[in-house]
Amino acid sequence: MKPFRRNPISYFSAAGLLLVCMASMQASAAMSAASVAVLPPGYTMAYTGDPHDFDYFQGAWTTRQRRLVKRDVGSKGPWEAFPATLCMAEYLDGKATVDELYFPTKGWAGLTLRLFDPAKRQWSIYWVSSADGRMSPAMVGGFHGNHGEFYGEDQDQGQPVKVRFLWTKLDPDHARWEQSFSYDDRTWETNWIADFVRANPADTCTHGRPNR
Repeated sequence: MKPFRRNPISYFSAAGLLLVCMASMQASAAMSAASVAVLPPGYTMAYTGDPHDFDYFQGAWTTRQRRLVKRDVGSKGPWEAFPATLCMAEYLDGKATVDELYFPTKGWAGLTLRLFDPAKRQWSIYWVSSADGRMSPAMVGGFHGNHGEFYGEDQDQGQPVKVRFLWTKLDPDHARWEQSFSYDDRTWETNWIADFVRANPADTCTHGRPNR
């Protein structure tokens, strides 16, 4: 009986196949790691809040708005400034709020609807502009103390963007809101800032809406 001898061709073929498989697995692992979503700083859809987060904003406010004239330029000017007035009311024991923001020098207004999900303990914020009547995708989040963060996704002139709202309750009669977009999933560009000062509803609102 002849002793068993390995076929060198088969042996090297098997070894080569093993190396190919290992290389393929390493390449797949590298691709999987590369495909993990890169997110801008702080971005999360898990930020939570409280059903009374927006009790503070009930009533009337005058605001100074500053908006970046051209976006996707790294928050570099020029900026435009214009006034606005806001009237906000609560519904469903505070779990829903509606406000109208009127821009007298622009000739248009916007409506914000906020809804609180008690199961997730999150707010969803929707914006509708009188210019087009379309409802924006939800911004999700809440307040921790006097600082609120809300995140979502949208499009800016057809380009996908991550969106961030930051709310700061400065004192009982002053607040600030900031909007930022991320075009590269790595950095934020702040493109809209609003400073709010509490006003007298009797002088600012009629039937819950800003005076024209």
